[in-house]
Amino acid sequence: MPALKPTEFIGEITWLGCVPHRDQPEIDGHPVQAMQLTFAGLAGEVHAGLTRPSCSRVLSQYPRKTTIRNTRQISIISTEELSQIAAKLGLPRIDPAWLGASIVISGIPDFTHIPPSSRLQAPTGTTLTVDMENRPCQFPAKTIEARHPGHGTAFKAAAKDRRGVTAWVEREGDLIVGDQLRLHIPDQRGWSPEGS
Repeated sequence: MPALKPTEFIGEITWLGCVPHRDQPEIDGHPVQAMQLTFAGLAGEVHAGLTRPSCSRVLSQYPRKTTIRNTRQISIISTEELSQIAAKLGLPRIDPAWLGASIVISGIPDFTHIPPSSRLQAPTGTTLTVDMENRPCQFPAKTIEARHPGHGTAFKAAAKDRRGVTAWVEREGDLIVGDQLRLHIPDQRGWSPEGS
């Protein structure tokens, strides 16, 4: 019996991006038209790799800089939530490159809260596995502040519950702007500490 259910929700890729390095306080992302994804993510991207050093997100599990599996290869945000963040900040728009986004997708409601372990699959078979919600952090705030003084400091509050998800490559392949990704969700009930 399949463990994942295809849904009727299909998102369209409206933007792809790459952050080649992080050696400065601001995010230095730029748009790309296509991605050739391997099991290590996007070659040349700061978040690529089969492993990564642990960070503040997993301090309850590991000391900082412990080598762990990289489930944060790709950062995905929705067009709709990006617009909501911009509105909360009082800006006409936010460039996804300022957030270090890898993919911007349109058409899947409440995108930040799709279940962990969901899959986003292109018709070619290229598949991303969702790890979890991407928490707002200081780097986009600094990047926005540098471009729109007085607005970046409110980023973390504006992006709460709207920051998108992180993901890793489950099946290698290419993605291009305009590709459609179908949402597949785990076929299980929500967790309850009391059991079923």
